[in-house]
Amino acid sequence: MCEVGEDYHGADGADGLEHAEVPSVSKKCVRCKEASAAVVIRAGDTYCRGCFKEYFIHKFRAMLGKNRIIFPGEKVLLAVSGGPSSCSMLSQVQEGLSQNAHKKLRFLPGIVYIDEGGAVGQTVEERQRTVAELQAVFKATGFPFHIVPLEQVLDLPSSVVITAPPPSEQPASAYKVAVDQFIQSSSSSSSSLTPQDQEQVSLPEVQESHTQFLQRLTGSAKTLTARQDLLNTLRQHLLVHTARTEGYSKLMLGDNCTRLAVKLLTSISLGRGAQLAQDTGFSDSRYGDIILVRPMRDYSAKEVAYYNHMFSVPSVFIPSLDTKKTDKASIQRLTESFVSKLQADFPSTVSTIYRTSEKLQTACRSSSTADHPDRCLLCMCALDTAAENASAFQATLTSEQLSQIKSPGATRTELPRPNPAPVEPESTASTGQCCSSGGGEDCGRADSGCCSSAKEPKSTDLKSLLCYSCQLTIKDMSSVEHLPQYILSEAWRRQRRSQMREEISEFLLNDADEVWNSKAGEN
Repeated sequence: MCEVGEDYHGADGADGLEHAEVPSVSKKCVRCKEASAAVVIRAGDTYCRGCFKEYFIHKFRAMLGKNRIIFPGEKVLLAVSGGPSSCSMLSQVQEGLSQNAHKKLRFLPGIVYIDEGGAVGQTVEERQRTVAELQAVFKATGFPFHIVPLEQVLDLPSSVVITAPPPSEQPASAYKVAVDQFIQSSSSSSSSLTPQDQEQVSLPEVQESHTQFLQRLTGSAKTLTARQDLLNTLRQHLLVHTARTEGYSKLMLGDNCTRLAVKLLTSISLGRGAQLAQDTGFSDSRYGDIILVRPMRDYSAKEVAYYNHMFSVPSVFIPSLDTKKTDKASIQRLTESFVSKLQADFPSTVSTIYRTSEKLQTACRSSSTADHPDRCLLCMCALDTAAENASAFQATLTSEQLSQIKSPGATRTELPRPNPAPVEPESTASTGQCCSSGGGEDCGRADSGCCSSAKEPKSTDLKSLLCYSCQLTIKDMSSVEHLPQYILSEAWRRQRRSQMREEISEFLLNDADEVWNSKAGEN
């Protein structure tokens, strides 16, 4: 039994409890074993200034070299938000293209910055001041850069939310062949890989009506969680559109390990479990022709902060929707606070979550058709709503439908359908024309109007076109009419094609019929 005042330290106090050895900067570098340590990344990982820079640069190039997604001479667009991680990514690309680089990068970089000041309520003067600071950083690199206000998302074409045909798959030996060809062309040509400086670029003219419409769009979401999720979706659409119009095939994002760990837990909380592999992986090919790349995913926020401070990497603070908000203001904010506080007491928290994300794979089968009807209208991921009846998703839908019944006193209660709003056909008198091409005779439906009017889809029914997480985001909006026109136009097109397919479904052959017919023909 333990006794009060029992002596655990022995007679001379030499047999006391052992304490964990805390690393300090007085130790030697674990790599060169000579210079004094200047930074402590983790317990036992102490680096001097020179070794830490080599370690940081090697990790970035090893990530690109291991995956071999970016081919030599390919145009890559760097999405820079002004934060520490994206600015550090820009610094690594600039370092890799310098003349004294050991293993030079072989792609053609460009920079894009999405100005979200209109969505967060910044004035025109504040937005211009931020653009001027970032412009000085971009001009120092010598890369071509594009400054795009978020208001331009209102003028995007519907092709942004349509998966483009991906490039043809190349064999494993194609990368080595491309490297050899690039080296030969570089040796014969005296041109430099680094683009030249471009002229002064300022914030494009933004109409006040577009800014007000954007603010109404973000304000239509009732919760900060939905506003942040919606803003991230619109920003990604604008980034992909800019990459397509400017001729880039890769889009490089600056998400670090800490950010991806928070994003993984946040996505699970928001019902995006089926899309985790695409949201947190190194590469994301959901858009087909534009591949999203995350080369900073091996760096923690601590490593990025140390590197930027030690080697004077400039960054610009830009307020966002959750700036100066409490920890419980949104799911994203609460998850970030939870992971950060847990990381402070348990340093392996972020790395454990991150290693878990590396093992995830996409389970949903992507469509091979040209229209990609099984893609979410907003996030462009595969739909995860095709679940069986005995599933948690169907149980949630049933509970929601029961809660929407407005006649509890009725003797007989019927469950509302998933698409309860019927389509009211317009009369032929309202349009003055019939679907009959002759014009002299109608289609034979004089009692209920022209049959073509029944093909008009519902303008506000988006559930069947969205994944589960995006359904929750749209559910928090006061009205879907606030969405940009390119989203509503594509929704109308998909609904009309779906209705057309249902009308002619009797005359279509399914996969089983095609197999049976092919076997019958062989016999």
